[in-house]
Amino acid sequence: MKKSLLDFLRQPAPPDRPALTTSPPPLIVPKTPSRRDFMQKSVLGGLSVGLAFDNVKGPHRVDQELEFTTQRVSRDSKPSDLKITDLRIAHLDKVPFGSPIIKIETNQGLVGWGEVRDGASPNYALMLKSRLLGKNPCNVEQLFKLIKPFGGHGRAAGGVCGVEMALWDLAGKAFNVPVYQMLGGKYRDQVRLYADTPEGKTYDDFAVNMKKRKGQGYTFLKMDFGIGMLAGQKDMLVGADVWDVANQYGNSKQSKVGNYGMTKHPFTRIQVTKKGIDKLVEHVGKVREIVGYDTPLAADHFGHFDVNTAIQIGKAMEPFRLAWLEDLVPWFYTDQWKQISDAIDTPTLTGEDIFLKEEFIKLIDKRAVDMIHPDLASSGGILETKKIGDYAEDAGIPMAMHFAGSPISMMANVHCAAATENFVALEHHGVDVEGWEDIVTGLKPIVDSGFVNVPDKPGLGVELNEEAAKKFLKKGSTWFAPTDVWNTKDSWDREWS
Repeated sequence: MKKSLLDFLRQPAPPDRPALTTSPPPLIVPKTPSRRDFMQKSVLGGLSVGLAFDNVKGPHRVDQELEFTTQRVSRDSKPSDLKITDLRIAHLDKVPFGSPIIKIETNQGLVGWGEVRDGASPNYALMLKSRLLGKNPCNVEQLFKLIKPFGGHGRAAGGVCGVEMALWDLAGKAFNVPVYQMLGGKYRDQVRLYADTPEGKTYDDFAVNMKKRKGQGYTFLKMDFGIGMLAGQKDMLVGADVWDVANQYGNSKQSKVGNYGMTKHPFTRIQVTKKGIDKLVEHVGKVREIVGYDTPLAADHFGHFDVNTAIQIGKAMEPFRLAWLEDLVPWFYTDQWKQISDAIDTPTLTGEDIFLKEEFIKLIDKRAVDMIHPDLASSGGILETKKIGDYAEDAGIPMAMHFAGSPISMMANVHCAAATENFVALEHHGVDVEGWEDIVTGLKPIVDSGFVNVPDKPGLGVELNEEAAKKFLKKGSTWFAPTDVWNTKDSWDREWS
């Protein structure tokens, strides 16, 4: 074989290079390489390897030749042999809410980071461990299909989505590429944020807060206003005295007619009077004066009332050119959303509690909302959220993204936002949380004048800074405690017969 290769190399060469002799001179690279040049160089390279290991006999020769030819190839990971060996949780608190951090370990020392959605139980992720052990995390979509039956709308999806984030982090690290690249590449180098803003006790206080946000570089803001601010005031609300209207979340008090925070909007039968609507108009008008009209201003948290009241409030807000009105009624009332969207000119938006693309598709196909608003930690994780965004894009509908967690989940959002064309802005709830950016390493600063620079490092692009993150550890919980109790699968998971 070697003789025939040498005979090939001794054939007449092009005029611009000398013919090779038995002892070839140093290789001269022509200005314009030809196919023949390439073949001769390739053969020479292979021949040199063969000669170098000519004295090695048996199967070890092949191994040594392979080792030599791939000596500059990174061996940090062998993706095809990567296996999940452990899953643990560290439950952080006040970042700005409770955020369980997922740590997935592998047989090659690579670690993947994910995050259960704010306010959700760590058990939503731990229950998936027995279904992941021994699996290759690089098969992200396959594993997602395996675990997605254990997710649900709202916080119930937190485990599935958090694990999916960690799988992408591992896959990116294994192949040495950022997550956005595995999604098809990026549309933008920076991801725009929109910031929630504390209102303050007076409009002067609120003005100070708003000016602070703009001074920090935020070009998109959001405020809260709703019927809760009218509670207890004379002639503002009809039928509100039997409800705890001032508290629309889990802190609502149980009354004889039910729990306001847990009662779906149409069933409270609360109405807003003309006087009440005028009060809301006055409030939003003052805020708009403070913010100015050059900055987009969105609105959220209106309270629990029916579709008719939603339309009345929506029409009253039209002079202020709000970026959107969010979650006026629950997301699953598709027909009511369409009724509202058709009746008012201000854009409508919902979706932060929807799990998987199918329910978004219903809203999009019916043109029930003007914008969609997935929370990646509920909507199905990175890839599913991109699929949701892509479907909305085809229908001409923009996507904003809800987020309220640690920098781990933020980076999952950032990669998805970078790779999705119709993305508008990502929410950031942790602006005022001291030490928030220190929770991770790898990107400093994370927020740069209201934007996040999309990292080019492998995976999510950040690593947990355990020393800083421990300061946020939830009281009574343990730092990445062993989870062997979750190792054994004890159910038949197939959904069909």
